[in-house]
Amino acid sequence: MSIEFGLDTFGGVTIDDDGRPVDHPTVIRDLVEDGVVADQAGLDFFGVGEHHRPDFAVSSPEMVLAAIAARTSRIRLGSAVTVLSSDDPVRVFERFATLDAVSNGRAEIVAGRGSFIESFPLFGYDLADYDVLFDEKLDLLSRLLRENPVTWEGTTRTALTDQRVYPTTANGIPTWVGVGGTPESVVRTAQYGFKLFLAIIGGPPDRFAAHIDLFDRAQDQYGTPRAKVAVHSPGLVADTDDQARELAYDGWFAMRTTMGRERGWPPPTPSDFENEIVDGSLYLGSPETVAAKIARTLSVLTVDRFDLKYDQPVPHSVQRRSIELYGDQVIPLVKDMLG
Repeated sequence: MSIEFGLDTFGGVTIDDDGRPVDHPTVIRDLVEDGVVADQAGLDFFGVGEHHRPDFAVSSPEMVLAAIAARTSRIRLGSAVTVLSSDDPVRVFERFATLDAVSNGRAEIVAGRGSFIESFPLFGYDLADYDVLFDEKLDLLSRLLRENPVTWEGTTRTALTDQRVYPTTANGIPTWVGVGGTPESVVRTAQYGFKLFLAIIGGPPDRFAAHIDLFDRAQDQYGTPRAKVAVHSPGLVADTDDQARELAYDGWFAMRTTMGRERGWPPPTPSDFENEIVDGSLYLGSPETVAAKIARTLSVLTVDRFDLKYDQPVPHSVQRRSIELYGDQVIPLVKDMLG
């Protein structure tokens, strides 16, 4: 099979055995251990998200990835995502070029707008500039990645004239754009020749088939080489379906309730939880159940990589067990099912 399998985490705060939130330093250290386990399990990619809020511990993915790089040998390491709109593309390139050196060429960038907006006021950006910030910074990043002198001018940062950035890399940095589902974002990704990283966090996965088709057609239109497509969805693997439901239920409801209040969604219901497991984009259950669902997704979406977002508001031991089951049982089952 040519399909790759990865893991993503936002560094979500876990809970201890008494249901109390674990402190941020412990979450980060546990996450580094997860990356080591993922490498030992033979996974292809480990992605770490960027957030600036109390329910997520990681605000600097590259630092965490560098720690993982020092203890691993083969797994590729990237962000999921780097919030490019509120960052400086020059610094993004420099940090990931450094990670690429530390990891011996295993760094990847996944650039996106981010699923939350707390970084905008934190770093002094106006949400009214939401679109122009991403457009201009993605354009500048695309030029920096060529590792040639850059001349660039925009409205969101100081202009550059024949500027080089360092360190250089041995073979460049593979770069994806994280897309939540807007056609405009898909077309923009094709225009720059970046890889497409689809965040499918709710609803039936097959509705994204049209986006992949659009990506293919846009690449033809712009004359850019065919780039890879990855999908990312949340989930949890346990020994049985009932155990997985019991472990994930409270945390899923708490997270959806918090996000719903921030985004104006209606309160979640038990049927919402069940529908996401059965027909939606929550990959939760025994290894056999999760493998069957991933196989169904890969049979309707033409993609090159499937990433399971494994962090849930559960004890870290549950997350670790989920990683082990995903690598040891789920992925071999999926490969057998797809033949």
